[in-house]
Amino acid sequence: MQKNVLITGGTGFIGRYLTKKLLERDYTVSILTRDRRPNTDKVSYYTWDVTAQNIDESAVYNADYIIHLAGENIAEERWTSKRKAAIRDSRIQSAQLIYDTLKKLNKRVDAFVSASGIGYYGAVNGEGICTENTLPADDFVGTVCQDWENAADLMVGLGIRTVKIRTGLVLGKNEGILKKLNPIFKKGLGSALGSGKQYMPWVHVHDLCMMYIEAIENGKMTGPYNATINDSTTNLIFSKELANSYGFSIWLPKVPAFLIQLVLGERATLLLTGRRVSSDKIKKLGFRFQFKNLPKAIKNCIK
Repeated sequence: MQKNVLITGGTGFIGRYLTKKLLERDYTVSILTRDRRPNTDKVSYYTWDVTAQNIDESAVYNADYIIHLAGENIAEERWTSKRKAAIRDSRIQSAQLIYDTLKKLNKRVDAFVSASGIGYYGAVNGEGICTENTLPADDFVGTVCQDWENAADLMVGLGIRTVKIRTGLVLGKNEGILKKLNPIFKKGLGSALGSGKQYMPWVHVHDLCMMYIEAIENGKMTGPYNATINDSTTNLIFSKELANSYGFSIWLPKVPAFLIQLVLGERATLLLTGRRVSSDKIKKLGFRFQFKNLPKAIKNCIK
């Protein structure tokens, strides 16, 4: 009998790719969404309203696994107090709603896998390599990730194996960070940001989604795992490789940090800071990244 995977945030960039990969592996997929959508042979859509704490309970009842991707885009809008609350609540309240539903239905899924971010380690620069045992930061992004993971850990109390995927910058075809950068670099106008020395731990969307699949299939996986390539890529290195993929060498000066801060406000920390992050923990389980080479990964995403 086919196993069903319920995805929250399944209509987004990562959710769409993950759905495709799950279907290729003969899973059926259910997606929780705010808007009604027509079902297909393999994908069923269910509605929920996180703010009102309403959910179509049959989505949870029919699930064998749950992958929790839902959350407001942290980089999309300026960080006003209202926006910060929306970023946090969209992650924590949605996990709480799933927990409450599982508890109400006395339902036990085989695994609950939650997205998280390497922002857990803080929006700071440094040479040290962060592992899953590195303490969380107390800045905005760090506390959001910590609360996000704490909400996921509610499932542990229900006897459900719980995995948290701390994700780096995701590369996809005109998606993720490249969606913002491609239009600029296509015109030969790209440049490094700030000092250019800030690290940019990245991961190709294929490898990220295969890690989610590993998390539901590998019963040994539990707790947090970093989803990044630790190749010491800095913003300057990344910018040069992206420019090279478009056939030019960077000729513009670095964009001054103060200009980025002026335009983006506090959100500028997402671009101007970055730490090195290890993925040794997932590798020790036998997981292998297909895209370990930055030039190869970028070219795959822009071809």
